[in-house]
Amino acid sequence: MKNFPNAFVIIIGVVLFAWVLTFIIPQGSYQRITNTDTGITTVVSNSYQKMEGDHLSAFDVMLTIPNGVAGRADAIVLILLLGGCFFVIEKTGALSEGLYKIVNILQGREGLSLFIVSLLFTAAGVSIGMQEEVIAMMPVLLIFGKSMGFNTYTTLYMSYGSTVLGSAFSPSNPFGVIIAQQEAGVPLLSGSGYRLVVLGIAFLVWVIYLIRYNAKNRMKKVEASTPHEKISHNSKIILILLGLTFIIVMYGLLQLDWGFMEMSASFFTLGVVSGLLGKLGVNGTGEAYVNGFKEMIFAAMIIGLANSISMVLKEGMIIDSIVYGLFGPLQYLSASVSGVLMMVAHSILHFPIPSYSGQAILTMPILVPLSDLIGISRQTCVLAYQYGAIMGDMIVPTNGALMAILAICGIPYNKWFRFAWKPTLLMLLLGGIGIVVAIYIGYD
Repeated sequence: MKNFPNAFVIIIGVVLFAWVLTFIIPQGSYQRITNTDTGITTVVSNSYQKMEGDHLSAFDVMLTIPNGVAGRADAIVLILLLGGCFFVIEKTGALSEGLYKIVNILQGREGLSLFIVSLLFTAAGVSIGMQEEVIAMMPVLLIFGKSMGFNTYTTLYMSYGSTVLGSAFSPSNPFGVIIAQQEAGVPLLSGSGYRLVVLGIAFLVWVIYLIRYNAKNRMKKVEASTPHEKISHNSKIILILLGLTFIIVMYGLLQLDWGFMEMSASFFTLGVVSGLLGKLGVNGTGEAYVNGFKEMIFAAMIIGLANSISMVLKEGMIIDSIVYGLFGPLQYLSASVSGVLMMVAHSILHFPIPSYSGQAILTMPILVPLSDLIGISRQTCVLAYQYGAIMGDMIVPTNGALMAILAICGIPYNKWFRFAWKPTLLMLLLGGIGIVVAIYIGYD
């Protein structure tokens, strides 16, 4: 399709469509209570009631645009500073020298490189639920992919796609599984053995699919250019610091309760140190940062604009009605059918709620009593959430990270959807089988 809308137009279009829905879907709400000790707000099950409220005016909808951007300020800051950091490192020549070395080592071993990169990004998804961070890495990943003869879809699949896979099938994703388990009232990190088995199977199927796709869609290699045959001493130090920064950030996220701001500070520091080590000077480092900001600003804004969609649905008082309509009928079905349909419903719900952590907080208090009634264990209820909601990040146009990455790669959403729906459906099918088996074996 020629002239398919770009990411900006799609997001604004969905915001307007969400506004239209507020006049069609009946308004309603669940009761909520806030824990005074933790400050966490939870939904009271079986408390849904229809109600009449004021509809959003056209100006109210326009207000959600700046408010949505402001609401994701922490993620936007991370993308800008992380992107600036990578731009500085690229200017020092360290990235190109490191890439040249890796390409030489993996020359003729494209299958192995696909496996290694996919494994690394899957591990990042498993451990920290990484997504937004991939945005700043895409320019470097695209260069690496072209050097190996991969087309853009292969590069996207082995990087962003693998982080989604890892996040969805993870036994420990802090923004998905742990939040859902906390809301479901089950011990944190419990049931990890079964999740790891399903994760291993999913990763194997994922890589086989990727290797087969790449074998049929290879492109001519574009040689990575570098002024040096060997990595300079300063470049080695910069690359080591880059690796150490990722280790520190992962430790901070998992052990120190870090958020986006701490990550931003870490990468900002790395960028400044790298610029000075790379002999860019104070002014050169500053200019490189500014140029990096310019490269990332559109992607960062897409993240903020996507947040406006859920704001319209919440302020229009229909988000709870959507949840009630999707999950209410499941109580009349068998456990196995309900479990699979629960996963499907989570995938559908992920369109209006692109934050899967927010989706867990909204739905788990409602679904746990429903699962108890149907005869589905709470662990299986969490499985249905993580497989359905998080795998949806592969295709939902309301996901700011996905749309930002597609914008950087120059891929229209319609072309990405035609590519991504098959592997996404394959993983959802695998997730559905995992849920049925969990119910059959009494997974708890």
